[in-house]
Amino acid sequence: MYSHDTFGLGHLRRCRAIAHALVERFKGLNVLIVSGSPIVGAFEFRTRVDFLKIPSIIKLINGEYTPLGQHTDVHETLALRRSIIQSTAESFQPDLFIVDKEPLGLRGELEGTLAYLKARGTMLVLGLREVMDSPAHLKAEWARNDVLRKLDAFYDAVWVYGPKDFYDPLTGLDPPASLHDRLCWTGYLRREVPAVTAFHGPSLPDDFLLVTAGGGGDGARIMHQVIAAHEHTPGLSGPVVMVLGPFMKAEERDEVYRRAAAFPNLHLIDFDNRMEALIQAAAGVVSMGGYNTFCEILSLDKRALIIPRVTPREEQLIRARRAQGLGLVDMLMPDEADDPAVMAEALRQLAVRAKPSETAYGRPLDGLLRIGDLVHDYISAREDLAASLLEPNLVERDRRAGEA
Repeated sequence: MYSHDTFGLGHLRRCRAIAHALVERFKGLNVLIVSGSPIVGAFEFRTRVDFLKIPSIIKLINGEYTPLGQHTDVHETLALRRSIIQSTAESFQPDLFIVDKEPLGLRGELEGTLAYLKARGTMLVLGLREVMDSPAHLKAEWARNDVLRKLDAFYDAVWVYGPKDFYDPLTGLDPPASLHDRLCWTGYLRREVPAVTAFHGPSLPDDFLLVTAGGGGDGARIMHQVIAAHEHTPGLSGPVVMVLGPFMKAEERDEVYRRAAAFPNLHLIDFDNRMEALIQAAAGVVSMGGYNTFCEILSLDKRALIIPRVTPREEQLIRARRAQGLGLVDMLMPDEADDPAVMAEALRQLAVRAKPSETAYGRPLDGLLRIGDLVHDYISAREDLAASLLEPNLVERDRRAGEA
């Protein structure tokens, strides 16, 4: 699996969830995640899931890229990443290669590896969020690098990690008909609460409101919006737990701590690698609506207020608007949430809104099961893999089904 990881935690956490589901289902399967996340080592991985850390390149809020090491040239770092990825593929010799979100990798770093694996018969799968970006932005970005044509040439399948009736990530791109036949919508990826859920920091209050900004690289604004609402309306709510994220800048983190110190009901956490446990314990969630947090809101059936990022990508905005239209969440635009009175009222309303399970749309969360079925179909078609990865009774059942 490849996870380019230039901003936030979404790509790595999605890959990790899929990898864990696959090794749970297939006892002889091994997964190696190639990741650029600077904190990949902060997460726990199940047996038979491992990771390879490649040099980190971070995406700035303005959309530009820079190496994590201040004295490293971005082109040199990209060349090193490209070399490591290809040599890893040549050594690991994967039967299946799942690429998260970026069809050609960061700045095209996967093209050589994709060509090599295609030639040796590896099944190549592109996994996409249900929402990528606005059609105009994505079309322009992909046109610059001839992505659609190369995607069509390289990939055997495209898995969309969401339900078909929620959103089509290729809207407005006019993909070739041959690519349409390889699209599969899986449904959202269900998240489970880890077996070990003890939090090692300060004890947390009961029935708290959770405020999370994912990785936190651009999360200071939502934290200040919540604090401002409490400044405007004393006694606004019960306890609030704010998770700032590992990538929030030090000066922004210090300012959030300074303002929050005036309110004993505001509890701050810098980072916890078991967000599922925190969301499970929360009475409601305020977030920016990234893919993983949205999956957790649905999976754990939490009332939610979404204040989406609107630049440089519109992914969160599109997801939030669609989810609001389906009655799954409440939404405020960032400029609306900057008004403390509006934000305070939205927080009050959050306590009484419907849970996702109480809406007509429900919670389409079969993604991990569906991905497992797709991998099972691939394994079943390969006698060499079926013998080692499938239970004997399943192999015999599939053989009989084929004969029938």
